[in-house]
Amino acid sequence: MQLQRWLRRALWDVVPRNQRESDAQLRRRQWITALVVLVGAAVLGWSVRLEPGNALFYVGTLGLAVVWAVGAFAAGPLHLGRIALRDTLVRPVLTPLALGFSLAAVFIAGALLVREVPVLEDQVVNVLDFADQGSVPLLVVITLVSGVAEELFFRGALYAAVPRHPVLWSTAAYVVATAATGNVMLSFAAALLGTLCGLQRRASGGVLGPMLTHVSWSLTMLLVLPLVIG
Repeated sequence: MQLQRWLRRALWDVVPRNQRESDAQLRRRQWITALVVLVGAAVLGWSVRLEPGNALFYVGTLGLAVVWAVGAFAAGPLHLGRIALRDTLVRPVLTPLALGFSLAAVFIAGALLVREVPVLEDQVVNVLDFADQGSVPLLVVITLVSGVAEELFFRGALYAAVPRHPVLWSTAAYVVATAATGNVMLSFAAALLGTLCGLQRRASGGVLGPMLTHVSWSLTMLLVLPLVIG
């Protein structure tokens, strides 16, 4: 019962908020986000297709984070959001971290099954090659920056640009952008992570929860998954 109540507050119960925009502001946000999705998908596709160990991978990844972050702030106001805790509203911190680590645990358990399917294992190994042949401290920084930037854009600017079914469409856009990598497993991960973060955005009205879930999931995958697949 306690778990059910916790999940409802984190992912379903919508807290009161006043974040209305004029029609002109909404149209401006929509044009900017559409342009940024196209640019971001192109940069992402280029950076992931670089050879592992290539210094340009870091440039491309950080450049992509800049695209997402600049696009997010250019599109319009962003909000941190709040969730219910007992009889008050608080910034979401511990709850999104718990959700991120829980999702990572599910993926790591799934990796044990993926190892038995050569085609899928190859997809995962292609991504992990960048961790194996790169600087781990630098990759940690890039993972943090990228996770924050992606949530600022996809659960911040783009989510606010969609009047109807924003969880669905912001997740779909995230999957489409990730699909530019040509990696099926990354696209699958984007669908699950995007849905989880989208529900948090809907419930809290802001990007803080999604950002914390994203970076906790990403860092766990970066540091733990190679131990499982390797």
